[in-house]
Amino acid sequence: MTLRTEDTAPWIFTIGLFVFWEAVCRIFSVDSFILPAPSEIFAAAVKYAGPLWRNSFVTLWTTLVGFLLAVGFGLLLGLVVGWSRTIYRGLYPVMIGFNSIPKVAVVPILVVWFGVGEVPAIITAFLISFFPIVVNVATGLATIEPEMEDVLRALGASKLDVMLKIGIPRAMPYFFGSLKVAITLAFVGAVVSETLAANAGLGHLMTQAGSNFQMPLVFAGLLALAIEGIGMYAVCAWLEYRMTGWAHRSTMNA
Repeated sequence: MTLRTEDTAPWIFTIGLFVFWEAVCRIFSVDSFILPAPSEIFAAAVKYAGPLWRNSFVTLWTTLVGFLLAVGFGLLLGLVVGWSRTIYRGLYPVMIGFNSIPKVAVVPILVVWFGVGEVPAIITAFLISFFPIVVNVATGLATIEPEMEDVLRALGASKLDVMLKIGIPRAMPYFFGSLKVAITLAFVGAVVSETLAANAGLGHLMTQAGSNFQMPLVFAGLLALAIEGIGMYAVCAWLEYRMTGWAHRSTMNA
């Protein structure tokens, strides 16, 4: 099996980044409290492998629960918003206003309502990730060609028939594409909540490590979070390819 350039490029760039990072820290004698070298980060990851695994699982679980809630709610609301231009114009400003509120400001309210723990992290992940799904689904439904809709209406199709046969299939590439954005935002929301009000999770671990001046462990937490984010992004990209491969050009391989 021959490896292609596009298959090896991510590994080459990643390894090159770590080598450059290590060289800078060594050449300029950068203090580990300011910027730990990759060797120190990997050593901390091995030393604290147990806490990293446990807290990574908590963050992954809360993120996935919030993300799945966002997928269900976002898909349903996107279909509702895209169903009618009146509903679109009525709800869209409200959603934009709600999405403009920094979610870090909502976390204290969630703590008052649900207490410290995983629930605020799940809700924060949900709140920050559902908006891209709603927007993309509604956009996919709103971009049906008027001529195509007129032809279907002339043939006796109802509004529901147009949505089921044309609108929803057309919105699927938008929907699966939005999942890649939403999953990364879900991680952001979960970690933000964990740094403020949680007793477990990578955000909590990094906060505790930072307060104890264990910067290599902080960066090890960031590395674990990046690995989880990349893995879930890859899953969403695979789903997009499997479910909507027909919507992508086969010549985009350069």
